[in-house]
Amino acid sequence: MLPIALDVEGGDNAPDVVIEGARRARDELSVPIIMVGRAETLKRLGDFEVVEASEIIAMDEDPASSVRSKRDSSLVRCAELVRDKQASAMISAGNTGAAMASALLKMGRIRGVARPAIATTIPVPGSTPTVLLDSGANSDCLPAWLAQFGQMGSIFSREAFDISDPKVGIMSIGEEKSKGNTLVKEAHRFLEKVKGITFIGNVEGRDVMSDRVDVVVTDGFTGNVVLKTLEGGVRAVAKAVVGALKGGEDGARVFEMAFPKLLDLWSALDPDSYGGAMLLGVNGVCVISHGSSSSNAIFHAIRTTSVLVDHDLVGKLSAGIAAASVDLE
Repeated sequence: MLPIALDVEGGDNAPDVVIEGARRARDELSVPIIMVGRAETLKRLGDFEVVEASEIIAMDEDPASSVRSKRDSSLVRCAELVRDKQASAMISAGNTGAAMASALLKMGRIRGVARPAIATTIPVPGSTPTVLLDSGANSDCLPAWLAQFGQMGSIFSREAFDISDPKVGIMSIGEEKSKGNTLVKEAHRFLEKVKGITFIGNVEGRDVMSDRVDVVVTDGFTGNVVLKTLEGGVRAVAKAVVGALKGGEDGARVFEMAFPKLLDLWSALDPDSYGGAMLLGVNGVCVISHGSSSSNAIFHAIRTTSVLVDHDLVGKLSAGIAAASVDLE
């Protein structure tokens, strides 16, 4: 496969954790990687293939204007490497909006895609993960876009997690078809018509971390709220459990006995095990990692990306969109 373009400068803990994760991926997975960053950073890399970029897009910069003004940024260079067929995919833990804008501007959209969407993988202990999309790219959506998100999410779930027939649901305030706002009701009607997916109707927030559904479709505003609520809830519960186990006279002993099981559970819930979210709908593989990504998250982002490239995700998305029966007008 062509190498993966990795933004060395992206993320709160860059470049150290990015370099560490890349070295581990190269050594353990034998995945070819192009490291993209400033000259002073690239000098530390030794035997990696490198591409120099003189600029960085900061986490708080405006995505659209920064992508246009900082044409020699590491993010833009990564997207250009994919566009020019010098790289098979790009990964960045930097500015999410700028990563999306770079991918869309340089790679373009897959023919027939109305709007790209961010597909985030939600861990489900004891079961396959749930794909949530859109989780932040499109705050306002049209009903037909959500139907297309369902189609793209189904293909992604099948290729990334080997789920033969992913169950697709739309986020609502009740399971009944009559429940939901105008967007949900109209999108429900569209989703029923999409070829090649198994649509199970409305799902609720409690279903996201269950085996009832494999792909949850919603608008980017709602999706991002769901994602951040789950992240905060898991952290709060983990902190409370640890605090409760450590309390009392026998707390230390109880905690020591329970720690291995808790560690296994945390590993199952840890989003770092997937490494990042996929921007579905652009004409190339683009994985966006969390700004606070650890080296472990970068390693798993590279692992996941290599699987998506190997499975020709973009080609299968293109074929699926072309075969859809959704009228986007």
